[in-house]
Parts: sequence; C-alpha cells; structure tokens
Amino acid sequence: MANIVDTAANNGSFNTLVAAIQAAGLVDTLKGPGPFTVFAPTDEAFNKLPAGTVDALLKDIPKLTKILTYHVVSGKVLAADVVKLKTATTVEGSDVKIDASNGVKINDATVAAADVAADNGVIHVIDTVLIPA
Repeated sequence: MANIVDTAANNGSFNTLVAAIQAAGLVDTLKGPGPFTVFAPTDEAFNKLPAGTVDALLKDIPKLTKILTYHVVSGKVLAADVVKLKTATTVEGSDVKIDASNGVKINDATVAAADVAADNGVIHVIDTVLIPA
C-alpha cells in the first residue's frame, strides 16, 4: 500500500489537494508514520470555491496550512468509528462536526467515499473544502 500523499496522488481526483499539500510543505508529515485520517476534498470540491481562492491560498502558506490541517485527524478513524462520533478534533486544533443521521457529513461536506486505505492511515473523500472558523 502507498502512504496518504501517494494514495491521493495516484487516485487522480485530488490534484489540487496534492498541490496544496506540496505548497504547504506537508508532504513529509503526511508521508510519515501517522496514522492519520484525512477528509480529502476532490478537485471538484476545490472548484466550488470562489474564483481565485485556490491561487490566493497557494500564496498564503500559513492560511493554506491552517485549512489543510483542518482536514486531518490524528489516528486511523474508519467509517464505522466516524458514525459514532459527534465531533473530531483536527490537527489544526479545532473540531469538525460529524452528522451521520443521513449519510455522513463533516461540517457541511458530504462524505462521498469512505475508508480509502493507505499504509499510514485512511482517506475519506469529501465534496466540499472544510474552512476553519
């Protein structure tokens, strides 16, 4: 199996996410031992942001890092565990809300695919970029 970064890169649906991870200097961290749970927005999720947002974030590394680390939870949290939670504390430091009453939502993002395995954690595919308060 590949690590989280390589798994996302090989998938083909996370080009913007992988570019952002590279720009923020988080590649070595997310290739590290972990384990990590990543709520990974697809390229389509990034495309839903207002025009120019991604380019602006790629130039504001502290803000980009804050947003990216808001998509990561320490530990390997599989879908069977996620549905039992109401919140999860992110690596960024604040919590995301979890609602499993109708599918699974992380804040306002819907989990489109769960439990994408990586050798240092798990990826849950989401349809919206999470923005910390």
